[in-house]
Amino acid sequence: MTIQSMTGFGRGEAADDELLVVVEMKSVNHRFRDVRFKMSSSFSSLEIPLKQKISEMFKRGSFDIYVNVKKTQKTNRFDDLDDSKIKDYIKKMQTLSQAQGVELVVHSTEFLRQEFYLEQDDEKQKKLEQLLFQAFEKASQELKNSREGEGAKLVSHLNDHQESYAKYFQGIVERADEFKAHVEEKLKKRVAEYSSEIAVEESRLLQEVVFYLEKMDVHEEINRIHAHLEKLNKILSGPQEVGRQIDFLAQELNRETNTIGSKSSLKEISDRVVQMKVQLEKMREQGLNLE
Repeated sequence: MTIQSMTGFGRGEAADDELLVVVEMKSVNHRFRDVRFKMSSSFSSLEIPLKQKISEMFKRGSFDIYVNVKKTQKTNRFDDLDDSKIKDYIKKMQTLSQAQGVELVVHSTEFLRQEFYLEQDDEKQKKLEQLLFQAFEKASQELKNSREGEGAKLVSHLNDHQESYAKYFQGIVERADEFKAHVEEKLKKRVAEYSSEIAVEESRLLQEVVFYLEKMDVHEEINRIHAHLEKLNKILSGPQEVGRQIDFLAQELNRETNTIGSKSSLKEISDRVVQMKVQLEKMREQGLNLE
């Protein structure tokens, strides 16, 4: 399965000599899969199989599906008006108006309501349902193509942000050994300031210095970031569902990046950490739109 965006649009049509069925679908991002239909109640029994088709093609997204039925040029909507229903309605209304002593006013547009149309016979209903499934298949395939196209663009943007993150990160990797050296230098200066006034046990001091320097070491964070970036590369090049995994990895990368920032007082490192966090936020925003 190709990586998809959750944003897309699809349209499909199917027709015979009398009817044209048009299906339009649009989808946006959603934590799960939510499907809503806007169609005639005569198709209500088809909602479950149509939802099943959506679930087979798409894992996540909020879907709005519109189904419209139109007459072809060879017929018009007035051909299906039921004359007997209209006559019975007028006759009944005349009886009521005379009994109540009020004037009967009937507008022709009243007879365009659904109840004045001929009942669909089983054969015609079956043909209509077949047209619906044909149009639905075309629309869902077009929606899939649209989502895959948008997905490819988002993956491209994600790769750009990941490369920018890796570029800033590489600068930190190259200066990783300076973290401890910088801290050690500061500690020596501080100890030198107070050693003339306070008696310091040298062995105890060395233990504390070693302990503190170990806490300031960033190689563990660097190794975890390398692992997360490798995992991210596999996800973006694979066919599986990626949206939630990208969100999780972005959070993990952000945690390690923050830790590195808290361990350094070097301005250059702090600036790189800020830029890395900016790229991670952009990656997370892009990932939220992927299935």
